[in-house]
Amino acid sequence: MEIFIVFAIPVLLVVTVVCIVFSIRYIGPMEVGLVNKRFGFKKLSEDNPIAFNGEAGYQADLLMPGLRFKFWPVFAVNKHPWVQVPAGEIGVVIAQVGKPLPIGAKSAIYKEEFANFSKLGTFMQNGGQKGVQRPVFSPGTSLPIHPVGFLVITKSRVYGVPVSPELNLRSAKRGILSCEDFGLSPRQLDVVRIEPRVIKEKMVDIVGIVTTFEGDPLAGGDIASRIGGFSDIKKLKEQNQSDAELMEMILGSKNREHNNYQDFQKFLDHGGSIGLQHDPLLYGAYNLNPFLVSVETVPMLVVEQGEVAVIKSYVGLPTEDTSGSTFKFGSIVRPGHRGIWVEALRTGKYPLNPHCYNAEIVPTSILNLNWAKATSEAHNLDRNLEPINAKSCEGFVFSIDLQVQIHIPDTQAPRVISMVGTVSNLVNEVLQAAVGNHFRDTLQAMKAVEFIERRREIQEAATAYITDKLASYNVETKGVYIQDVILPAQLVTVLTEREIANQEIATFKKQQESQEQRIQTEKSKGTADMQAALAKEAVGVDIEKNKAEQVRVQADAAKFRRTAEGDGEAHYRQATGEAAGAEIRSIGLARAEAAEKLKAAMGEQGTVFVNVADALMKGEKRVVPEILVAGGGSSVDGLAAVLMKMFTNKISGESKPDK
Repeated sequence: MEIFIVFAIPVLLVVTVVCIVFSIRYIGPMEVGLVNKRFGFKKLSEDNPIAFNGEAGYQADLLMPGLRFKFWPVFAVNKHPWVQVPAGEIGVVIAQVGKPLPIGAKSAIYKEEFANFSKLGTFMQNGGQKGVQRPVFSPGTSLPIHPVGFLVITKSRVYGVPVSPELNLRSAKRGILSCEDFGLSPRQLDVVRIEPRVIKEKMVDIVGIVTTFEGDPLAGGDIASRIGGFSDIKKLKEQNQSDAELMEMILGSKNREHNNYQDFQKFLDHGGSIGLQHDPLLYGAYNLNPFLVSVETVPMLVVEQGEVAVIKSYVGLPTEDTSGSTFKFGSIVRPGHRGIWVEALRTGKYPLNPHCYNAEIVPTSILNLNWAKATSEAHNLDRNLEPINAKSCEGFVFSIDLQVQIHIPDTQAPRVISMVGTVSNLVNEVLQAAVGNHFRDTLQAMKAVEFIERRREIQEAATAYITDKLASYNVETKGVYIQDVILPAQLVTVLTEREIANQEIATFKKQQESQEQRIQTEKSKGTADMQAALAKEAVGVDIEKNKAEQVRVQADAAKFRRTAEGDGEAHYRQATGEAAGAEIRSIGLARAEAAEKLKAAMGEQGTVFVNVADALMKGEKRVVPEILVAGGGSSVDGLAAVLMKMFTNKISGESKPDK
């Protein structure tokens, strides 16, 4: 007995020392000690791999960094690194303990009490659930996470001890688990970055289109989830808000209510539904759970100057047509309803979800469309347009290069798109048929040469026709221009020969004009040589003309003077003559009256003698000449005869008027 005690005590001491040595464990600064109780009186439940009440198995409490004591025969301690998430990556948490997930659930409910999952007891006490946890660890996270309670998946490694037999088998074969073992690609564990990127050597603005894999089902008829639906749009309409304000509300994002899907629990609490999300992600970096959220990057809607974007909405309130009963080409609706918005988006950049809204870009500047081999450099709308081939009434085949200028008013763009679908359809389906058929019909009704000669008239008629045609589509026509006409070879030969003949005629005419010009030049040269003499003679002619003019003026003056004097003399004579006549008439009447009285008193003979005596007394002529030659008769008789003759002449002379 004493021998046994002697040998037992050293052995016991050795064993005690060994147990003490093996029971003292050093836990490094970035490590935790996972305690496994080898045996115990209590057993764990089948669905719980961790002991919280002293059962055998993995213990809930971890050993923190430093020297720790766990009695070695009873407890085994395995050291595990802290969870560390590198920069630019995220860590996805999967709980291996807790309550089972409800049927249909894909992730566990998160509560604020769970914090960062570093306290397993708190997690279990507050009803933590197994499976994928909705929050993720952000870049730079460093935490002492229970290796059995949680698996943390990062891009480079998986932290924790899997309890699933399948995962255990994979871990045993390869020695390590990776993200692919959980159905994730390394790229999904990167921080989601929404930033401009180069596409086809061009920097393009990007938005992120979000699809969620958990949430309530979408309402009937909806294809995308929007927090609160479109009740806010309905409320604004009831307040008679403008279309611009409705558009602003729709384009605005509600992502701030759930921190851009990073707080997935809030997303669900606010009524977020499963599937496509209405509001996209803008520029930034986001920590998104790849089990719950996927992001597709698409170009942002950019509307340049000279364009508008007509919006075809596939989501929103039920369709309420505003186009009127006369418009038969679809529904034009206010923003917020399904259909084509009555207002187009002007110049700017818009974070529009292309799965919810289709934006049709409509050029509002003047479009040049070429029916030719060359296409416009400003757009590609005329890439399918070819030169127009037409046949004249004689059978000549023409090829016509044409240019048409059109303009779509920005206010009419929604109606245009509602009628034709796209601007490309407007060009290829409507305009191409109208233009081609018009020119084919026109050329077929006339001769080839007539088409060429009446080109301007045909162009004007085409402008009027196409203007009227496009007006029914609310499109303006700015011009139709025939650029080139490619003639048949036979007609070109005939026209060339005709033109050559016309040119020869024109050449002969020019030669004739040249000779005539030469004659005129020689004549001008001779005239120039005689210019001095001609100038002198011209001056002399001018002098003579001036003299003649002077004589003519003087003659006119003299003539005028004579006319004036003659008119005055005639007037004077007429007046004096009339006065003299009146005097003579008065004297004559007086004398006649006296003679009648004298005759009545003295008789006819006595009257004669009295008149003779009176005449002799008044006259100045001599009665008896100074030399008297007497005849053989009586002198008295001769004298009486002379006197009677003189009296008779005197009387007769006074009775005549003066000339």
